[in-house]
Amino acid sequence: MDEKQLTELNVDDQSVKRETPKIWKEVKEWVISIAAAFIIAILIQNYAVAQTQVEQDSMQNTLFEGQRLIEDKITYYFQNPKQGDVVIISGSEYEHRLVKRVIGLPGDVIDMKDGNVYVNDEQLEEPYAKGVTYPNGMTVPYTVPKDHYFVLGDNRQISLDSRALGPIHEDDIEGRVIFRIWPLSEFGSID
Repeated sequence: MDEKQLTELNVDDQSVKRETPKIWKEVKEWVISIAAAFIIAILIQNYAVAQTQVEQDSMQNTLFEGQRLIEDKITYYFQNPKQGDVVIISGSEYEHRLVKRVIGLPGDVIDMKDGNVYVNDEQLEEPYAKGVTYPNGMTVPYTVPKDHYFVLGDNRQISLDSRALGPIHEDDIEGRVIFRIWPLSEFGSID
């Protein structure tokens, strides 16, 4: 092989060497981008917002089984749940995630008389409630302990809620329901 052929061969080898790293660099960039997007999606799902499905009838006439909801998981890092918030409850002691309405805050005194709910001796106006509310064996009046919330389902006759479960610890409140996305005919905010 003469010197000219050797030089041409070296030039060709160098161009092949230059092209190979460009391809691997692009593949590497795509893999990193896809992995980053996946990690961000997981973080958003676990810590920011999530989609959930109603799996019980305890929130009728506000929510019905099969409806899909958007849950805000961020707000309660900065503020405490408020009376009237519809929340998602989860924890190892619950068989399923529960959807309930916050009725009593820490320190509130809950009472039930004549089918109505009283918080700190004031009757709650509850246009969302279905049926009448009885203590169902719970001793009332009841004072909500520190770091706990008293929750009820809107469908009072069939709801498994704080009357049976006791107060819900703040760590078991996963987030608040902010939006209904399915069915489309019911699309909108939750009252």
